[in-house]
Amino acid sequence: MLRSPLLPLLLLLAVLVQAQLRPLQPGAGDPLRLLDGGDGPQLAILTGQLLSDPVASAASEAAPAGQAGPCRVLLQTAGGRSELSFGTCPALREGWDVRVSGQLRRPRPAPHPLLAGPAERLARHGSWTRLTVERLEVLRRPATPIADLRRSIAARFVAAAGPERGGLLAALVLGSAVVPLPAELRADFRVAGLSHALAASGFHLSVLLGAVLALGRGLGRSARLALGGGAMALFLLLAGAQPSVVRAVLMGAIALVLLESGRRGRPLGILGLSLAGMLLLRPAWLHDVGFQLSAAATAGLVLTARPLEQALAQRLPGAGWLAPALAVPLAASLWTLPLQLLHFGVVPLYAVPANLLAAPLLTPLTLGAMALALVAVLVPPLLAPLLVPLGWLAALLLQLAHVVAGLPLAQWQSGRPLPLLVLLFTLALLGLVLPGLGRRRRLLAAGLGLGVLVLHLVLLGGDQLLLVHQGEGGPGRDLLLARHRGRAALVSTRADGFSCRQAGQLAQGLGVARFDWALLLDPVAGADPACWSRQAARVVAYGDGAVPLAAGQRLASRGLAVQALAMDSHALRLQLGHQRWLLLPDRQSLASWRSGQPANASGSAAESVWLGFRPRPSDHRVLLAHGPRQVWLSGPGPGGSPLPPGWRASGASGALAAP
Repeated sequence: MLRSPLLPLLLLLAVLVQAQLRPLQPGAGDPLRLLDGGDGPQLAILTGQLLSDPVASAASEAAPAGQAGPCRVLLQTAGGRSELSFGTCPALREGWDVRVSGQLRRPRPAPHPLLAGPAERLARHGSWTRLTVERLEVLRRPATPIADLRRSIAARFVAAAGPERGGLLAALVLGSAVVPLPAELRADFRVAGLSHALAASGFHLSVLLGAVLALGRGLGRSARLALGGGAMALFLLLAGAQPSVVRAVLMGAIALVLLESGRRGRPLGILGLSLAGMLLLRPAWLHDVGFQLSAAATAGLVLTARPLEQALAQRLPGAGWLAPALAVPLAASLWTLPLQLLHFGVVPLYAVPANLLAAPLLTPLTLGAMALALVAVLVPPLLAPLLVPLGWLAALLLQLAHVVAGLPLAQWQSGRPLPLLVLLFTLALLGLVLPGLGRRRRLLAAGLGLGVLVLHLVLLGGDQLLLVHQGEGGPGRDLLLARHRGRAALVSTRADGFSCRQAGQLAQGLGVARFDWALLLDPVAGADPACWSRQAARVVAYGDGAVPLAAGQRLASRGLAVQALAMDSHALRLQLGHQRWLLLPDRQSLASWRSGQPANASGSAAESVWLGFRPRPSDHRVLLAHGPRQVWLSGPGPGGSPLPPGWRASGASGALAAP
């Protein structure tokens, strides 16, 4: 069956279609049933088992030094899963049985496709509710030897070599999903195109399996199978059942059995069979970005690494040794490029040279870290002295990632293209990299790829005003992003870290490297002003109790400008290219603007208007008399009555866009 990849690929295609057509949905006994069809909040009591150690909430503000900040963890109940949210993180461990009570609600969906929403994130993990914990009771603390072993190995590496070197070495054994790594380290590896080194994957398993089989070369077939199977089982236990790990173990197991039985299997058939088996067991993995990247990179290595190596060898006659070293990262980078664009909107431009330089370090580091993991478990006192030489290699890899990430244009902010453009670009890329295609087809593929790139750049260069609104039980959070010829500016009603991170996600998705300026209308200063400084070349916010802009003052860059209309409110006039918008974030700004209007004013009737609040009937009449071209409302429109022509409402959580 595996000599021809046709049957496994047909099976994979059938499973892909089935997984795509079967949407993710909760089971009959899921905690969602407690909401009785509503969104919550609803007081609920849940009992179940923790699926992991609690992790810090990414969207929360950093906790003060020495205090535990907010965290979250998935709870497996008898009928489904729910995410527990803690204001102050308690000392909990994976596998513990707990009873919790608090406010249960549906997680918020993302207000815009470019933003990561908790509803979409949790759905990929089979959870449809979140519970804000008010009371916690630990029912049972069962033994969790595997989780304790992972925790112990990571802690001993970090204690012996520090958070960066020790964390890197622990991640080479356990994967970054179970190792707490500094955010700066993760960011440098991501920008340098080296994130795969931190994620447990096929590379790490191949290093381990190669070493184990080399040691067992003189043994019989059964012994070699036992050694290889034991190594893969240990790798799976330590790294956890992540999609990339499961894919690597399945492929390794099939290949090992075929090799030891004297048969040869087609790598593409093995890959197809492995992916089909994974999706049959867990259809939700199809929506996991890690699964998609792992599958695409492996397909690239299977299909195009060898032809690329041969082509490079012909073009590098004096340096043929570079061909195999370049072919592997080049094939993986090309095949994962469409997914990088679709999910992240960024391209690490130096990924291939960075991987070429990192390759000589990764194999000894991975093998050494795995060997020292045994030392950490069996003879912990020997770990620190034995880590010294490996720590030097780890420092070299860390320095490489840091230097590459600091290079100019290390990460191209390409913006996230439309899914149709990604599909067309993928077809063009396949026409260029698949072996055996004629010159004419490659020229057509190159033309298609160039056309897609030009169309994407044209779309990015268009003028647009984007409103993203989120309101949940209090004052709304609004981001107004104005784009003009590839540049952008921002007006935000909140200055907190969550709004800053969302602004960064929007900028990345729209291909904006940095805002020209950002105007923050929040009287409460944000806890992390450096975040806004990273997002915008100029940040204007409240200072010493004074409003950001005095009446008549302007904040401007080429084609983008905002002007304050009054001293006692946030009434603003925004100019975006040839468009003019009146920005009225609150009721006071509307009153202030009305008081400043001449009785017979009609010259500003061409302006569009944004209201950051729900207008009263009297406000309706004033705005209709003003005669704006269009009116945007943050939040739901007035209940029970249709909006006038040209009026649009964002809803409780949503977005509006005007080209």
